[in-house]
Amino acid sequence: MQTVSTLINCTAFLGNKRIAKGTLQHVAANVKDTLEDGEIAQLLIFDDSTGKPIDVDFRGSAAEVLQRLNNQAGNVPDVEDNEQPTRRVGRPKLGVVSGEVTLLPRHWDWLKSQPGGASVTLRKMIDEARRSGEKESRLRAAQEATYRFMTAMAGDFPHHEEALRALYAGNEELLYQCIEDWSPDIRDHVRSLVENAFAKEET
Repeated sequence: MQTVSTLINCTAFLGNKRIAKGTLQHVAANVKDTLEDGEIAQLLIFDDSTGKPIDVDFRGSAAEVLQRLNNQAGNVPDVEDNEQPTRRVGRPKLGVVSGEVTLLPRHWDWLKSQPGGASVTLRKMIDEARRSGEKESRLRAAQEATYRFMTAMAGDFPHHEEALRALYAGNEELLYQCIEDWSPDIRDHVRSLVENAFAKEET
């Protein structure tokens, strides 16, 4: 059985209707308190960050359901969490670490000519590359989450294939056109998932 935090945000659907949204702990308690066993058997819960379905064992009371989720997530205090980290000699606040960089003479010449020198320029270049990479990762993650949810919940809806093509082509306007006539709760959840799936101009 998968290990999943009870604090992740998720959404529960019964058929095409959204019936609960919030942390997994909140959603599980809400579902257990409001739905009959027959309805719970038809329930689908999705992780909002990945679009993946989440399996929850709803046997027993609400307290038992939550206890199993906590046990499954391993929500047990770790003694090591209370231990103070060993302090090292040096510059802990800055976290500066020296290392070796091998470049051609022309690279060193260019770096040394930049404002702040080689070290400052290298740090700026690395930070910019990291920001760019993180943005691309967020775009991919949002696309994948939207794809998983659409495939699971809207696979037989009209314009489903066209909507998926628009998603990966980065055509936000076309995607919204394709899903406009879908069941409202499904359509609105796709819109919430897809918010980070398209590149936006920095302002």
